[in-house]
Amino acid sequence: MPRVRRGLSVSTLTLVILVGAGGTGLAAPPPPPNPSDSEIQAGKADANAKAGEVGRLTSQLAQAEQKLTQLQDDVELKQEQANKALVDLQTAQDDATRAENDAKAARGEADAASAAIEKARADLKSFAAASFQQGSTVGSLSAYLSADSPKDMLARAQLLDAVGGDRLNALDRLEQAQTEKSNKDAAARKAAEIAQQKQDAARRAKSSADAARTTAEQAQDSQATQNAQLEKNKTDVEQQLYAAQAKVSGLQGQRQRYQDWLAQKQREDEERARQAALAASGGGGRPSGGPAPSGPAGSSVEAAIARALSKLGMPYAWGGGNASGPTRGIRDGGVADRYGDYNKIGFDCSGLMIYAFAGVRSLPHYSGYQYSAGRRVPLSQMRRGDLLFWGGPGGIHHVALYLGGGQMVEAPQSGLRVRIAPVRYGGIMPYATRLIG
Repeated sequence: MPRVRRGLSVSTLTLVILVGAGGTGLAAPPPPPNPSDSEIQAGKADANAKAGEVGRLTSQLAQAEQKLTQLQDDVELKQEQANKALVDLQTAQDDATRAENDAKAARGEADAASAAIEKARADLKSFAAASFQQGSTVGSLSAYLSADSPKDMLARAQLLDAVGGDRLNALDRLEQAQTEKSNKDAAARKAAEIAQQKQDAARRAKSSADAARTTAEQAQDSQATQNAQLEKNKTDVEQQLYAAQAKVSGLQGQRQRYQDWLAQKQREDEERARQAALAASGGGGRPSGGPAPSGPAGSSVEAAIARALSKLGMPYAWGGGNASGPTRGIRDGGVADRYGDYNKIGFDCSGLMIYAFAGVRSLPHYSGYQYSAGRRVPLSQMRRGDLLFWGGPGGIHHVALYLGGGQMVEAPQSGLRVRIAPVRYGGIMPYATRLIG
């Protein structure tokens, strides 16, 4: 039992030291100063003033945090609108290319018809010239005087009329075909013009969306700077408050603050344990050895969830992600660029959904379009595997995959990673979108 003896000896030694210290004849510490009533009242007044200042700054900071959250939502909305504008521009460019190809084909048909008419006219002229030289022009007197008999003359007249009429009819048909092809050419040119106009409009819309996103990001940055200054001011005054409280309350006040902190920490530990239990019961956990392999895309809810959860910890990259997995992010000229998203391999919110549901259907890289991609159900009826959206009057700016048990998996924003989080009900859309079932 050597370990027990060593443990006892340490405890005994500690007790001996304490008892010995009390019996060594050392002088007792002097009593603390006995402040006057006026000093105590002044200390209390100072502490109360600092507490009031802390309360005022706390209120200001809460309001500033709320505004920063709203600005963050606005930035996300503008980013998604920029995504939408990018998708729309690509669609318009594809339409313009198809329309121009159709116009080229129609012009080719019209040119071919014109060439055929010119050849037919040349043939008709050659026929007329040859008939004239041979004395057999339609209606020519010589064509009939050279006939051997009235019957031969009648047959020759009928033959010449038929040949000449057939050539003229063919020429009429060619001219009609030329008219039709010219009309088709004009319609194709008009369609190409309209497609070009739509492409120009889409390009202008993308430019406007980029500018709006930049403005929103600048407002967010400005508010974040104000919040940081408020936070610093609040911290400074809190330190002053703590010093004033210690001056008035002494060790008892320090003990009370420690107990308050301990209670708060216990509540936080309990909340983290509760969330971990919820995540585990909802299938949100993953092996400690790293993310599970993505595996082939499947058409079931569990397959979609498994694919999304296999990317936990993957960096957020604006514009990143497709049906095959994470991709390099793209430049946005603002927040995402400052976080270096264009140099990261990862997902944004809608890109993660594209990957998760690759075995179900092809989703557009814009959360606003994904909101309409399936059957909408009230939030009160949402179930595991549904898509949840956040937005407002200006449109959708975020999407996540519901896991059940109040938990969801999402690619949140630049600087963060794919994660499991409790469902946030602030700004959530009234309907979930169900792609399976």
